[in-house]
Amino acid sequence: MTIMNKIKWVLGILMIFVLIIATNLIDRNNFLRLRDSVTTIYEDRLVVKDIIFEIARYVQEKELAMIQKDSSFYLGRAPQIDDKIQNLILRYQETKLTKEEAKVFDELKANIAKLEVQESKFVSSGETQKAQLQSSIEEVKENLYDLSQIQLSEGNRQMNISKKAVDAVELFTQLEIYVLIFLAIVIQIIILYDPNSGKKN
Repeated sequence: MTIMNKIKWVLGILMIFVLIIATNLIDRNNFLRLRDSVTTIYEDRLVVKDIIFEIARYVQEKELAMIQKDSSFYLGRAPQIDDKIQNLILRYQETKLTKEEAKVFDELKANIAKLEVQESKFVSSGETQKAQLQSSIEEVKENLYDLSQIQLSEGNRQMNISKKAVDAVELFTQLEIYVLIFLAIVIQIIILYDPNSGKKN
């Protein structure tokens, strides 16, 4: 094999090698985006949706106790619920919050603190300040609803990111096939072409 032929082979192999590395890096980037999106959907959206549901359930229990004027609830069960809500709030804080979500979440924390104060006033007034307590409960419920809607819109956004990443992987896979076919033809031409063959005639 002549030096020229060796150079042709090396160039052909290098072209394929560079193509494979380039497409591999692009595919890797898309798979990382896909993985991050799926992780975010679970950790920062589905888990949070469950936390919101749990807080809403405890708030509903508080509302029921207020309606029934259940004084035994405020002596025993209410402090337990408050602790559970605070633990859920701490879990929520550990997730990634969007700017809008952080604002509503801060409002929720303030309204939960306000609700606990209104409950104390409700009990100390002999359960007569029902309107103020009901108002605090409604504010918390509205915050929870807003946070729930944010989870849906953010989950949808992350799904779109995943779809774009998958579409990009499919597109680059098709392009890789076409480029590899083209390179195979180019390499065959380079290897089979003999510049000296024309001189012999």
